[in-house]
Amino acid sequence: MSLEVRHVIKSFAGGKRVLDDVSLDLPSGQFSGLLGPSGCGKTTLLRILAGLDKPDAGAVSLDEFPMLDINLESGKGLFVLPEKRNIGMVFQNYAVWPHMTVFDNVAFPLRMRKASNAEIAKEVPQALATVLLTGLEKRRPNELSGGQQQRVALARSLVQKPRLLLLDEPLSNLDAHLRDLMRKEIRQIQRALGITAVIVTHDWEDASKICDRVVVLNNGRIEQTGTPADLLANPSSEFVRQLTRVRAADH
Repeated sequence: MSLEVRHVIKSFAGGKRVLDDVSLDLPSGQFSGLLGPSGCGKTTLLRILAGLDKPDAGAVSLDEFPMLDINLESGKGLFVLPEKRNIGMVFQNYAVWPHMTVFDNVAFPLRMRKASNAEIAKEVPQALATVLLTGLEKRRPNELSGGQQQRVALARSLVQKPRLLLLDEPLSNLDAHLRDLMRKEIRQIQRALGITAVIVTHDWEDASKICDRVVVLNNGRIEQTGTPADLLANPSSEFVRQLTRVRAADH
């Protein structure tokens, strides 16, 4: 059982392929990373997994549940809407609503699916406890630190008990100390819940400290896939070696 991506193609205006026949398997229950520089296609692939973008062609399934299967010639086929995929997503800018309290921010996806007040009263405190925000339910985002706002976004994604958690550069707006703290907390939460998670990052430190497996993307294609230790010890190309050299210099 895994997240399966098969022959995904995506082109933007001008016809340039942002994703060029991408196929990969990411094990269930693991934390995987999509690593590469800006423009390599990693965020586009994440958005396709979330259902926020539709590819020109390709198929994606999670634990044998098909989420899309698009034919290149016709552009038609199966496309499950984002709200039907049961996927949680944490965005780079957190996307917490400033006019809502912490409780209401986290409760929002439950209210959208018309959950009962009893379910909301039970699930929201549990999600906040998971991300260490108990006691802050009545605060608004402007009363929180950047790390706390990130936890609110994470709790909002986890409250619906998603089958897959997607994170798009979630640490890029944090200072070095908070970034290291959130790496550890995100990893601990993922392990405790046993959820399948995928993070997009351009930072080798994020990928190597959080992920079980890293997929290196370069110009819309997969350059190498492996554990952080594998990529560090046996880079398949100069491109991969350059991405991992920061960590290598620490040793």
